[in-house]
Amino acid sequence: MSDRESIAIATSKSLDSSQNSEESCTSSLTACVKSLGLDRIERHIFICADQTVPKCCDKQASLEAWNYLKKRLQELQLDKPSGDRPSCVFRTKANCLRVCSNGPIMVIYPDGVWYRNVTPPIIERIVQEHLIGSHIVQEYAFLIHPLPD
Repeated sequence: MSDRESIAIATSKSLDSSQNSEESCTSSLTACVKSLGLDRIERHIFICADQTVPKCCDKQASLEAWNYLKKRLQELQLDKPSGDRPSCVFRTKANCLRVCSNGPIMVIYPDGVWYRNVTPPIIERIVQEHLIGSHIVQEYAFLIHPLPD
């Protein structure tokens, strides 16, 4: 076998492997999109929690807020689409939202509502009044700046 033939075979095998890898990656991502309901997210919550360098509040308070938010969204089945609820609320724990005061800080998009001091009782109000009732909890909102259409 010539060097050219060896290179052609190796290149062909590499392309096949690359295509298989790409198909596997696409299949894996498609499964994630479906299982998480990414294509049906109605709102996305970012909360400053588990910070590398805690500035807006102490780390324990931020973790308590994060764990409460995560638990409540799961309990109320807001975290995934279901038969009676075609959309869902996604959540992300952010290392720092750069508002280093009155934390934990939480922002809800696309509404663009920024909340301060989000302890579990305040998170419960935000879940009930904002996420479910579509009414901003004004006394804890310090900025309202929705994403443009």
